[in-house]
Amino acid sequence: MKSLNKTGVIKAVACLLFLSYLVQCKTQKAAKNDSAGTGQHNSQTSVDWPGTYSGNLPCADCPGLETEIRLSKNLQYIKKTKWLGKSGESQVVTGTFSWNAGGSQVSLNIPGGNPAQEYYMVGENKIIMLDILGNKITGDLANRYILAKVNTALLEKYWKLTELRGRPINVTAEMNREPHIIFREKDNRVNGNGGCNNFSGSYTLKSNDGIELSKIMSTLMACPQMNTESEFLKMLQMADSYYVSGDTLILNKGKMAPLARFQAMYFK
Repeated sequence: MKSLNKTGVIKAVACLLFLSYLVQCKTQKAAKNDSAGTGQHNSQTSVDWPGTYSGNLPCADCPGLETEIRLSKNLQYIKKTKWLGKSGESQVVTGTFSWNAGGSQVSLNIPGGNPAQEYYMVGENKIIMLDILGNKITGDLANRYILAKVNTALLEKYWKLTELRGRPINVTAEMNREPHIIFREKDNRVNGNGGCNNFSGSYTLKSNDGIELSKIMSTLMACPQMNTESEFLKMLQMADSYYVSGDTLILNKGKMAPLARFQAMYFK
């Protein structure tokens, strides 16, 4: 009788150990699925992915493909590509994109493209271009396929010019308006006023807070004092990087002293 009781205890313990093993396997499987992107915690749900990504992708016959991709929450994208070292405008492609089942990759639908889709792995503040089968690209150029998320804190704000090459800017009676600039999110357009004339142009945001302003055109009104405006417009086409901290914007040229400082103005 005692032998039977002992045998029953051993069987019960074995059964408990087996049930514990099954629970552990199920937990590990669920964790593995989550890490693969099939659970709730994946790039699609846990990463702040909407925004603009920029970088220079490898090019077979040029120094690089200057690439900018903007991903929107409504699953629309805008892709701009410029062949460095070659003349010509940037190529702009727009369309829709979709997520894979695991929420780790997006595929851009390329209208009339060959291939018809481009694949990108989505990570924290970056996307990584994949090959035509959706696999990660390896080799010496692997790091060249990373597009970094750009800082868009300067967009859609009225930036009042407060300092130009270290000189404070004060609005005088000789100015029609206060010098300012606004970076529009739509179509990468920029507009503002130099103190006398309105101006407009284009901008491109790059990785590592880089920026390029081009095609700056202004009206031709004459004012008593044009020095500030002339220097302001010239500075805009020199700037190659920017820095935003709260309500302050600084435009720079390389490692030189700040070209210009701006203050964000808010109107009711």
